[in-house]
Amino acid sequence: MESNSVKYTLLMLGACLTGQALAEAGKPVQYSPYAGRDYPDKVLFGDTHHHTANSGDAFFNGDRLGPADAYRFAMGEEITSSSGVVVRLSRPMDFLVISDHAEGLGIGFEVFNGNPNLLSDPQVKIWSEALHAGGKVAGDATNELISAQAQGTLPGPLQDPKIIGPVMKSVWRQYTETAEQFNDPGRFTAMIGYEWTSVPGGNNLHRNILYRDGKALADQMLPFTSWQSEDPEKLWAWMASYEKKTGGKLLAIPHNGNLSNGRMFELMDFEGNPLDADYARRRARWEPLQEMMQTKGNSETHPTLSPNDEFADYGVAGWEYGNLTLEDSPETPAMRHTMYLRSGLLRGLEQGLKLGINPFRYGFIGGSDVHNSLSSFEEDNFMGKHVNQEPRPQRWEHVSKQGFGKTRFTWHYTAAGYAAVWAKENTRESIWDAMARREVYATSGTRMTVRFFGGWSFGEADAASREVADTGYARGVPMGAELPAAPQGATAPSFLVSALKDPLFGNLDRIQIVKGWVDGDGKGQEKVYNVAWSDADRRRPAADGKLPPVGNTVDVASASWRDTIGEPGLQAVWTDPDFDPGQPAFYYARVIEIPTPRWTAYDQARFGVKMDDEVPMTHQERAWTSPIWYAPPR
Repeated sequence: MESNSVKYTLLMLGACLTGQALAEAGKPVQYSPYAGRDYPDKVLFGDTHHHTANSGDAFFNGDRLGPADAYRFAMGEEITSSSGVVVRLSRPMDFLVISDHAEGLGIGFEVFNGNPNLLSDPQVKIWSEALHAGGKVAGDATNELISAQAQGTLPGPLQDPKIIGPVMKSVWRQYTETAEQFNDPGRFTAMIGYEWTSVPGGNNLHRNILYRDGKALADQMLPFTSWQSEDPEKLWAWMASYEKKTGGKLLAIPHNGNLSNGRMFELMDFEGNPLDADYARRRARWEPLQEMMQTKGNSETHPTLSPNDEFADYGVAGWEYGNLTLEDSPETPAMRHTMYLRSGLLRGLEQGLKLGINPFRYGFIGGSDVHNSLSSFEEDNFMGKHVNQEPRPQRWEHVSKQGFGKTRFTWHYTAAGYAAVWAKENTRESIWDAMARREVYATSGTRMTVRFFGGWSFGEADAASREVADTGYARGVPMGAELPAAPQGATAPSFLVSALKDPLFGNLDRIQIVKGWVDGDGKGQEKVYNVAWSDADRRRPAADGKLPPVGNTVDVASASWRDTIGEPGLQAVWTDPDFDPGQPAFYYARVIEIPTPRWTAYDQARFGVKMDDEVPMTHQERAWTSPIWYAPPR
C-alpha cells in the first residue's frame, strides 16, 4: 500500500505535469490556489442579542445609551458607559444585531420624560416621579416596572396600542435609520433585529428576530410582540406574513433554554397539544439556530443530564435554581430533558422518527443579552449585563434575583458570548444566509477559529493539510448540514475538525466531538469523544476515554496566566467507532482552551477585594460548532 507521503508526491507531480502541458498548449495555468474559490472563507464575530436604552428593562435599570452608542462601541470606538466608566473593546466586532424588546419599544424614555398620555395613569406617574428622585425610590420603581412588564401586568396606558403605538412606530423607524447609517458593507454589518419577549409564568421562551433586509422592507410592518401573543406559532405566522408582504426574509433565534423550566423543547405546543408534523415543519423552517451561551449561563447540558461529561458544569452555577423570575416553580432534574440544548437535540431525533420531521434541528450561536448597550465578552474587559453590574469593587455580590431561598448574584453572570459566522463577505445578506444554513458556531467569549466537516472519506492526511476547508468542502459538508448518503462501501462517517487559538486568549487544551443518537429502543443517547489534544506525548486517554487535565498556569492574585501548556492549534480526522447506519445521529465539535482567569479574578485583583470562596476565579473558555446530522436511508 502506498504511504500518504508517496500519494502526496505523485499528486503534486501530476499537478506539475498538467501545468506544463497546459503551458505548452498555450492555455493559462491555474497557479493561484485562491483563484476561483467559492466557499465561505471569512469567520466573522458579532453579537445577535443586544439591548440598548430602547428596551424598557435596560432603561429602568439605568441605561441611557442608544443604538448609535452601541454601534460606535462595537466598531471599536471609546465611549463612556451610563455609570461613567470609560470603556473600549480590544478590537472591533464584525457585526451587531441590536435586539431591543419589541414590547413597549422606547416607552422607558416616555415614562421618564413625562409623556402626558402615559402619566394619566396614577401608577405610571408615581414611577416617573420615582425615577427622577433617584436612590432607593428609583430602584424600587424600577423593580416594580420590570416585574410588571415580565408578568404582563403593566398599567393600561403602557399597553394601549392607541397611546404607545405611535411611540413604538417612531422609535422603530429611528432605530432602522440608525442601522442604515452605521451599516458599512465589507467592514461592519448593522443587522436589523428585535426581541420577541414571551415569558409565560416566568419561563424563558424569548426569540430574537433577524432581518436579512434593510430599512425599506423592515419598516413596512411593525414588530410582532408578545403582548399580541406569547405563542411561538403566532410569531411564525407573523413572520410568514412579513415575508409574503415585503418579499424579505426573517429567521428567529430562541434564547438560552436553561431558564425555560422545561418549556423550550417540550413535546407539546403552546396550547398543550402533542407535536405534529406541521408544527415540526414550521419550527424547523423559522428557527434554524438556538442560543448556546450568553451572560445568563450556558445551555449546552447539565451534570445531571451528562454525568460522564467532565465539562458539563460550565456556566451552570446559579442558573439551575429556576426560571427568569424565580417566582414560579423551582427547577427540577425532570425539567432539564426539555430545556438544555443537547437534550433538546436528542428529543428532536426522537420526534423526527415519530413525525418524519425533526422540530429541534438547531445550529448553535452565541449572544450577550447585555442591557447596557455594551457587548463586552472578554474577561479582562467585562462591563456586565446591566448598568448596576458595571465595574465597581462590590459588583460581584450584587443581588440579581431571589426566590425559593436561592439568590442569584452578579458573580453568577458570565462574560459571553460570540456568534461566529462563516461567510463569503461581511454583509447583511451573507451573514444572514450563513445563519440560515447553520454554518455558524458559538463561543464563550473567545475568537478562536473553528472548522468542522463531515463526510465518508476523510483520512489522517487531511488533518495535516494547511487548507482544511478546501478538502472539507470538496469531500464533505460543513457544520450545520446533513451528511449525504453513504457511498457504496462506506462503513462509518468521518469528521475533519480544525481549531486555531484566539491570539488574546489561552492555548487550546483539546477538541472533542459530542455525538447524540437514538438507540434501538427509540431512546436518545450521548457520548463525548476526545479527538485531538495538546501535550499528546504526556497525556494518554484512560480506559474510559478520559484525558488527564491539561494543567493550570493561572496566578489568581495577579489575574494572569502563561501559555506554557496547550497548543496554538489542533486538527484531527475522527471516524465514529460506534456507528450504526440504522440510527439517526448528530455530531458537533467542542473546543476547549486551557484554564485562564475569569472576570471575577480581574475584579478581585484590580479592586483589591476578597470574594467568597465559592466564587470561581478560573475557567476554560470554549467553542461549540453547529451539529452535522446523519439520517438513516429510507
